[in-house]
Amino acid sequence: MATLSDLVSRARAHVHVVSLEELRRRLEADEALVLVDVREVEELASGMLPGAISIPRGVLELRAPSLLPDRARRIVTYCALGSRSLLAAQTLRDLGYEHVESAEPGFTGWQERGYPIQEHGAPRGGRRLDGAARARYARHLLLPEIGEAGQLRLSDARVLVVGAGGLGSPVALYLAAAGVGTLGVIDADRVEMSNLQRQPLHSTHRVGWSKVKSASAAIHELNPDVSVEAHEARLTSANVERVVSAFDLVVDGSDNFPTRYLVNDASVWLGKAVVHGSVSRFDGQVTTFLPARAAGRFGLTAGPCYRCLYPEPPAPHLAPNCQEAGVLGVLPGVVGLLQATETLKLLLGIGSSLVGRLMTYDSLGMRFREVRLRPSPECPVCGPAPTITSYVDYEAFCATGG
Repeated sequence: MATLSDLVSRARAHVHVVSLEELRRRLEADEALVLVDVREVEELASGMLPGAISIPRGVLELRAPSLLPDRARRIVTYCALGSRSLLAAQTLRDLGYEHVESAEPGFTGWQERGYPIQEHGAPRGGRRLDGAARARYARHLLLPEIGEAGQLRLSDARVLVVGAGGLGSPVALYLAAAGVGTLGVIDADRVEMSNLQRQPLHSTHRVGWSKVKSASAAIHELNPDVSVEAHEARLTSANVERVVSAFDLVVDGSDNFPTRYLVNDASVWLGKAVVHGSVSRFDGQVTTFLPARAAGRFGLTAGPCYRCLYPEPPAPHLAPNCQEAGVLGVLPGVVGLLQATETLKLLLGIGSSLVGRLMTYDSLGMRFREVRLRPSPECPVCGPAPTITSYVDYEAFCATGG
């Protein structure tokens, strides 16, 4: 049976070892190479070589294809002392990478020589996560797409969750768990026993509490570092601008058409992205509405708004709410989880957003479908010639089916 020493010796026979002095000369000469730090994420707090990317050796085979797409590119691996980087270099050779070298004696020697070092994740303003935060978000820190800089970005984010019910429950819980720094929650209702079948944000002993008070308790228990701004009120034309303007992004988990149209109009006029979700019986849908005034903030192209998709509300008897038609208890969890995922992607600037795409979910058929959406040139709110430029009586508008 081969020992670690045997494996290192075999790798050394096939992998070219570059000295730190030579590596520094090549970096200063701007040689086209990729530095790969194969240490564990916990080791990165002391810094990294300038320009290096982090791919821990334990996940090298999983992440190399996406982070190192060019197999003809020259790559230099390094670890703390040199053994792990040799094994990593051999692994990359086995994966088909043509020019792989290993640096010795690694980061420790680089640091002892006083060579330049950069902070891992390049946090803004020199800020760093403390030890407790690094432990809590360790799995996020392992992801190169997030890292410490991304986690700090989440901690600075402010997200408003409209509704603390079926959709708001998974949204609030998962955003809090992910470390979104400030969550606003607005809801005027109180916790009822019938809510608990689909609203895990609440509990039996909090029946009778206001939903925002119950939500605050659950969020603080899950992650005490998250600040909760509770609004025990209905969202109305009188308070919508004051509430919405204080946040970076809105997650709409409301269960009624007047609130959805109100959130839409306010978001267009205030320039706020809205991650929208809705459920009925066994079906759900989710999309992102991104008005022109918010597009640049997220580095995306503006898309349609809610009124582009639904110019007029359906007649009340054609669109019963969950209280009237019922809903499968787990369905809001699926849709709310998708909303939370979309929110995190937008805040971190990663992945492909749902702007211009409506995702539908059929729980009985266990099928997802996607519908392309386009801005409507006749939209009364976001179109080129808007006819609605101020808040309307949304209750009356929806009661008459438009």
